[in-house]
Amino acid sequence: MKFPKFKEIYSELISTSSISSSDTRWDEGNQEVITKLANWLNHLGFEVRVDDVAPGKQNLIARKGEGEGGLLLSGHSDTVPFDQGRWDYDPHVLTEDDQRFYGLGTADMKGFFAFIIEAVRNTEWQKQQKPLYILATCDEETTMAGAQHFTSHTPYQPDYCIIGEPTSLIPVYAHKGHVANAIRVTGKSGHSSNPAFGVNAIEVMHEVLFEMMKLRDRLIKNYHHPGFEIPSPTLNLGHIHGGDSANRICGCCELHYDVRPLPGMSLEGLEQLLHEALHEVQAKWPGRIEMHPLHDSIPGYECKKDHPFVTEVSQLAGHEAHSVNYCTEAPYLQQLCPTLVLGPGSIEQAHQPNEFLAFEYIDPTIRLLSKAIQKYCF
Repeated sequence: MKFPKFKEIYSELISTSSISSSDTRWDEGNQEVITKLANWLNHLGFEVRVDDVAPGKQNLIARKGEGEGGLLLSGHSDTVPFDQGRWDYDPHVLTEDDQRFYGLGTADMKGFFAFIIEAVRNTEWQKQQKPLYILATCDEETTMAGAQHFTSHTPYQPDYCIIGEPTSLIPVYAHKGHVANAIRVTGKSGHSSNPAFGVNAIEVMHEVLFEMMKLRDRLIKNYHHPGFEIPSPTLNLGHIHGGDSANRICGCCELHYDVRPLPGMSLEGLEQLLHEALHEVQAKWPGRIEMHPLHDSIPGYECKKDHPFVTEVSQLAGHEAHSVNYCTEAPYLQQLCPTLVLGPGSIEQAHQPNEFLAFEYIDPTIRLLSKAIQKYCF
């Protein structure tokens, strides 16, 4: 078998669709991507294990070398859906144009596995002292079930982990979490000519909104992290809908909101604050206000900025580590070992039409991964 070159591997990854979505009309499995990665890594001398996480969803963990510790290079094998009609290129074809690779997953982040494989091929392995691990997870874009499954079931204990999300090759040592909930007010519809005929859910929601905005101000006042550009948790009222006609008392109103908790904030404690904020208005309107999660909550993450791993990788990358506001699998992998987020491409390309990776990242990424492998496995 003639082993494929960098661009061929990149192209195979992009052309193999592996969308994950909470909308079942879009959701797909990732087995084809995992099978291709397994074949390539087996050819390169890795011991490969594939775990079933959910129907049609798999993780891959590959190991090269013996001993304890070592380095884990991690990425997710799924992508978000794409906006049909808004792409100028076929999202499932790797297209070269204007010194860029276009395609769904070029930056976020299936393409990262092509960089890992190229760095592995460029490494002389005779003097290896510690193992190199490669992890490909499922469903990062939805439930993060893959990372959670790996953390709960892996027998391996690497020394360090790098997650190759698109950070413009700048190390990320911390990010906020994400909590998204829905609040539903169930009123009683009736004819608008007499308010006594019903309970107006919009009016009750007005009371809910007042309490939520007071909670937002308390979060800003009571929680602070100087490492973030926005140093407090944020609470955003993102979507609201209620009623169906001007001449009917509104019978139902629903609000969707999110909170971005700081690293170290307890998700259970935050949930308690959210419920406490609604306690009085719920007592006033018994049985009419309920809150439920839109998806599983993601905790904040931090690898202390003065940790030797952060310092060393920052020196390898030539950039000081910083914090970001988006979420990754780092909170889960950090449970195993010190973890950094560092990869090619810009986060501004993630989840966007005409997603691309600029050619300027190709050689520096391969060099950086090669240096990291040498430092932590040799």
